[in-house]
Amino acid sequence: MTRSAPAAIPRTDVSTIPDQVKRLRTAFDSGRTRPEAWRREQLQQLKRLLTTHGQELVDAIHADLGRPEIEGWITDVTVTVAEVDLAAKKLSRWMKPERVSTPLNQQPATARIVREPLGVVLIIAPWNYPVQLMLSPLVGAIAAGNCAVLKPSEVSAHTSAALGRLLPRYLDPECFAVIEGGVDETTALLRERFDHILYTGNGHVAKVVMEAAAKHLTPVTLELGGKSPCIVDSEVDLAVAARRIVWGKFLNAGQTCIAPDYVLVHESREKDLLDAMKATLREFYGEDPQRTPDFGRVINERHLERLAGLLGSGEVVVGGQVDEVDCYLAPTILRSVSPDSPVMRDEIFGPILPVLTVPDIDSAISFVNARPKPLALYVFTKRRETEEAVISRTTSGGACVNATIWHIANPGLPFGGVGPSGMGAYHGRDSFECFSHRRAVVSKSTAIDPKIAYPPYTKWKTTLIRKLL
Repeated sequence: MTRSAPAAIPRTDVSTIPDQVKRLRTAFDSGRTRPEAWRREQLQQLKRLLTTHGQELVDAIHADLGRPEIEGWITDVTVTVAEVDLAAKKLSRWMKPERVSTPLNQQPATARIVREPLGVVLIIAPWNYPVQLMLSPLVGAIAAGNCAVLKPSEVSAHTSAALGRLLPRYLDPECFAVIEGGVDETTALLRERFDHILYTGNGHVAKVVMEAAAKHLTPVTLELGGKSPCIVDSEVDLAVAARRIVWGKFLNAGQTCIAPDYVLVHESREKDLLDAMKATLREFYGEDPQRTPDFGRVINERHLERLAGLLGSGEVVVGGQVDEVDCYLAPTILRSVSPDSPVMRDEIFGPILPVLTVPDIDSAISFVNARPKPLALYVFTKRRETEEAVISRTTSGGACVNATIWHIANPGLPFGGVGPSGMGAYHGRDSFECFSHRRAVVSKSTAIDPKIAYPPYTKWKTTLIRKLL
């Protein structure tokens, strides 16, 4: 299976960006986005776009990444529709003011938390899941009542062009704008003042985003990545572990921010796990994965060259084949990998899986804790004490026990990183909260207004007030 030729990068005229942001701010200031009816209509329109043009979007993703059709539907379209459905179902409840108790010394009064839209927000999406990672946060921005500027990645140019063409046809053009292009366009966007920025991508660009946001004191949500570990205990169902690790790693040709980045397996089970993963690769993709329609491609030649340079970091157990013309790197497993080798320095973000051995779970935990906090962590074990030890003694954005990837698909769970793997979270209710301001409101009666609360503070007033507080 091959992907389409790279598309020309669609671009927005940089000179129009300030006026587009100004147009959205004018719309927000008018109160247009605050009513629940407007929010519901925009959510309905977004769902209509996804259901009407889902195949077009899946085809665009395939053109960019060579991703199998079913993976495009599941990981980009269907999961986003589920976010829309949840927001529409819960919107009234989420918008309802939250009553809180009022201390006795402040009576008579009531107190509540009112969730307000932030204003005009910026969502910068990556290329690896170009529909989900732009439209899923957009669901939260809409539900919270914001205007939004959307910046798809120029690297996934086919999908960027499709979104740039379709979104203005479905969403309120006074409240949403799609800005396409690369560094120049993003730089121009970051000069503008926004009320929140959600960026998904790598840590290097995240620092640029934070620096630009700091000039306006704009809050940010950063969804980054890192080297997500996968720990395999000595007591484990190896057949199940192999299938779930291989699926999670080689989904989208390994270009997933929460893919298992490396495996730490108990030294007594290394050979058995490697044999099971090799058999699973043959079961999933056949003897020649380049010919199957079920395995994707590396996004471009630059990333392929980077990944090919990592193949010498260990002994190739399976895979290792590279086809530059097809942007193909075979699903590859490495063993005898040094912790200091190139493949262990940065997030791999491709179809290479290093396997390292550890003598026990304590060593695995120490290995993980000696490195930056990852976006995800996976542990496979039959023992409850092992599960509890790994979860309680490590830190990561999210985690799965005897599974990979699936925590991102539950809208009831927050998705986000910690430390260098990100800050803030979204999905489901957390998306609504991400783009909302929790405003504290107190309402007091005027029927009673004791003068003891006001100056002059005589000695008896001071004594009484201190007793009441």
